[in-house]
Amino acid sequence: MNEQTAETKTARTLTGRVVSNKMDKTITVLVERQMAHPLYKKIVRRRTKLHAHDEQNECGEGDLVTIQECRPLSRTKSGVW
Repeated sequence: MNEQTAETKTARTLTGRVVSNKMDKTITVLVERQMAHPLYKKIVRRRTKLHAHDEQNECGEGDLVTIQECRPLSRTKSGVW
């Protein structure tokens, strides 16, 4: 891989709402996206729950956060907010 292409790479970011902060240094983020149904073309909502790292335990339930893709931090976590 070329050095120039490595510098221009950006990590994927997602925005979602914190639904759980009960774990130590981990939050659960609900990410919603809208897509058209492949056959009927109706707009439907799809939801995904992701675990993200919260080093200082400063997020509360209901907070809007942006999480960024990173190396795997545990079996279920591969994002830092």
